[in-house]
Amino acid sequence: MQMSHPRRRHALRLLALAAAAAVPLAWAQRRPRPVAVEVWKDASCGCCQDWIAHMQANGFQVTAHDNGNNAMRARLGLAAKFGSCHTALVGGYVVEGHVHADDVHRLLRDKPQALGLAVPGMPVGSPGMDGPAYGGRRDAYDTLLVQRDGGSQVFRRHV
Repeated sequence: MQMSHPRRRHALRLLALAAAAAVPLAWAQRRPRPVAVEVWKDASCGCCQDWIAHMQANGFQVTAHDNGNNAMRARLGLAAKFGSCHTALVGGYVVEGHVHADDVHRLLRDKPQALGLAVPGMPVGSPGMDGPAYGGRRDAYDTLLVQRDGGSQVFRRHV
């Protein structure tokens, strides 16, 4: 039995509508939820804001506290020798300084037994330290995996 043209068109329209309705649902189900990051920084620090923008562009949902980071760094147990201009907490790990979002994603995926990651100082070319003001300059730097006992090892080399 063959459908008449009006019935066939109606059936095709219904099928198209059902498919169109399923696309946003499928997209919403596949899209990863943003990972929460809490950051402590100085209110006037532009490179910290640039790092936050880098993290947001890479799937993180950032809450910032503009009251400095030294006290929070100490409270979280990270030694001052690993210090930078901002301190973050993500997934139970401390993230200090201009750590690349890819390194944070790897940390959260691999879940090492560690305190967290640090990029000490403010290396030019790291996320947040890579804007037009630096003229395209990129210095080599290391992201360190900081152990709970205060030791560290290279987590990733950025050349």
